[in-house]
Formats: sequence, C-alpha cells, structure tokens
Amino acid sequence: MTKQERYLGRRWFEEVWNKGRREAIAEMLAPAAVLHEAGIDSVGAEGFYPLFDRLSATFSEINVSVDDVMVDGDKICVRWSFSGKHTGGGLGFAATGMVVRTTGITIVRVSDGMLIEGWQNWDMLGMMQQIQGGHKAATYVSAPPQISATNAV
Repeated sequence: MTKQERYLGRRWFEEVWNKGRREAIAEMLAPAAVLHEAGIDSVGAEGFYPLFDRLSATFSEINVSVDDVMVDGDKICVRWSFSGKHTGGGLGFAATGMVVRTTGITIVRVSDGMLIEGWQNWDMLGMMQQIQGGHKAATYVSAPPQISATNAV
C-alpha cells in the first residue's frame, strides 16, 4: 500500500465530515464500492450520499477526530470520535442544540488509491440517548469491584 493510500482513512474523515465536502465522497469512494453498516449495504457514492445528507442536515459543527489508524495488507482500520451540535431534525427529533459525542471504528479496503469496501460500527444508541436527554447506556460492564484476578476462580 502506498503512503498516499495509507493516509486515505484519515483523509476521508477530514474531507467528508470535518470539511463537509460532499464531492470528496466520489473522489475517494470507488463507484462499485460496497459499504456495510447496521446490516445494510450501500454501493458507491450514490449509496452513501443519503447518510451524508441526513447527518449533515442533523448536525452542525461536526468534528471527527481520528484517534488511531492501523494498516494491514489492503485494509485500514480507523478508530474515531465524533462530536456535533444537534441543530436539525434529520433523525426524526426536533433540534435540541445539544452537543453529542460518540465513537466508532471504520475498516476500509483500498485499491488503486480508492476505497473499495468498508465496514462501520459506531455507538448510535448512545448518540440517540444523548439527543433524547437520557443517560448514555454503558457500553462496557465491568466485573464487580470485589472480584480480582487473585480471587477469581
């Protein structure tokens, strides 16, 4: 994988989400690319535009921080953190003005300088709970404090 291809995962979040450049989707996403998210597959830029448009209509001040990038063969794994101000009704809720935060992991396959396949998993439930004013659900349940490695059997 070339150095430019290795940077593609980070560039995607910067150009598409942080800068809000809708045209960057077609610049980086191969026409036949398949994106897998929440049990739904979309194909190419035309398949991704509805998600981009919906989230852009829902949130302003979008910022995606790339926390980690790992490369293995033709795959790039990006761990990211999102924040955005809920200023639109694109998710079916009236705008709250709240700043919401969530995290996720995206894995993409790269070929000839383009994203050709992607898998995305992010904490949509936690985001929705923040918008609705509830407490964010725990995404990790730890062992009770009295159990430790020395007394667990």
